[in-house]
Amino acid sequence: MKKRSAEKWSAFRLSVVGQLLHAPSERGELAQRIRALAATLWTHPTSGEPVKFGFSTIERWYQKARRTADVFEALKRKTPRHAGTHRSIDAAIDEALRRTRLEHPRWSNQLVLDNIVVELAKKHPPVILPSYATVCRYMQRHALGRRRLPKRHEKREGFVPREKRSFEASHVGAIWHADFHQTPRRVLTSDNEWRNAVMLAFLDDRSRLCCHAQWYTNFEDTEAFVHGLWQALLKRGRPRLLVTDNGSAMLAAETQAGLESLGIEHRPIISQTPEQNGKQEVFWARVEGRLMAMLDNVKPLTLELLNRATQAWVEEEYQQAEHRETNQTPLERWLAGPDVLRPCPPLDELRHEFRMEVTRRQRLGDGTISIEGVRYELPNAYRTLRTVHARYARWDLSSIDLVDAATGQRLATLWPVDKEQNADARRREIGPAEPAHVIEPSNEPAPLMRELLARYAATGLPPAYIPLDRPAPSKKAVTE
Repeated sequence: MKKRSAEKWSAFRLSVVGQLLHAPSERGELAQRIRALAATLWTHPTSGEPVKFGFSTIERWYQKARRTADVFEALKRKTPRHAGTHRSIDAAIDEALRRTRLEHPRWSNQLVLDNIVVELAKKHPPVILPSYATVCRYMQRHALGRRRLPKRHEKREGFVPREKRSFEASHVGAIWHADFHQTPRRVLTSDNEWRNAVMLAFLDDRSRLCCHAQWYTNFEDTEAFVHGLWQALLKRGRPRLLVTDNGSAMLAAETQAGLESLGIEHRPIISQTPEQNGKQEVFWARVEGRLMAMLDNVKPLTLELLNRATQAWVEEEYQQAEHRETNQTPLERWLAGPDVLRPCPPLDELRHEFRMEVTRRQRLGDGTISIEGVRYELPNAYRTLRTVHARYARWDLSSIDLVDAATGQRLATLWPVDKEQNADARRREIGPAEPAHVIEPSNEPAPLMRELLARYAATGLPPAYIPLDRPAPSKKAVTE
């Protein structure tokens, strides 16, 4: 443990006069023993150089120690009365420093001092200005340091600055962090093109375990984020909370729909505050400092090799290296638990979860709907629907899901219309839309008509018409 200067001096003085305290001198021997100590060569407690102390100095230490019960405190060096003050900064300089800093919060300390020199040089009598180091200490002690420009989110109305604190989840799987990171190196893709590579990684907050990491060339798009999230969920299970930044891929409708259906809460961080996702920033430093450093001499660096190397580095080094805060490896802390993870559904179900829902008007002529310029044909059982609810992913239009408008349950999978197959001129017959069961018609008038007849009969009046009793003549009689 590092000792303060006063404590070092107290321990040193006690070692000098200690033998006089635990072995008191006989009458007339004290002066002789102090002279012997004064002639001894000692090691200076702070500089480490050899030094001697005079008779009166050692005698003063001895008298202080023998008159008090707290010897260690009595032998400490006294704190100077001017400690914590700045004697070279008088009231005029203090007022000039504070005023200049308030008027120009972004000026450096050197620029503040240079302007004060010009301002105070005109005063009579002339003012003795302090050194630059003294001004820096004074500005720091009185919270007059250089101020930065407020960030964009700090300029919003109602913004309240809040303190920053480190945090850690109490359970494995309680909080996951996700983020993208772009490396300065370019990689060679399978189509022989040089592109920028971006890594997507998911970290568990408590254990710091890397749930999944992968490099992509499509920079921070929704397809890449969902593709990486699928693999993290299949490897480790479903977490309770996912913390990300405010990237478009994290806020996309497909991402939000999938997280909601899986019961994963999504919490975006406040804009322009990367410290909330600080564990990811530390991980990126490890990626650049170790993973990418070991691939410096690999030319050309292909995307396939970079991903293989990343999986090997994550599982064989990062997961098994002791973390300096937890004093455990991420893998040990992950296995030790406790955890709140949930099983993950199979991949086929995950594909259907991460889809956005839209409504379309069915074209009754051929029973189709159009999404993103692609037409899909509905089964005949749903041709009576006027408004159709469907779910799809914008990067995969090979199929979409027809869902129930009330419950959101998936009813059928719709495929794009195959116009070439429809050109064979074969068509199925469409029968009438019959009710579920047939009811025999009644020979009686309708209920309303029966009521009208009863009310009319209750009046007692005869029917207001004259019947024609003579039968109509036949066609033969008319002809004759």
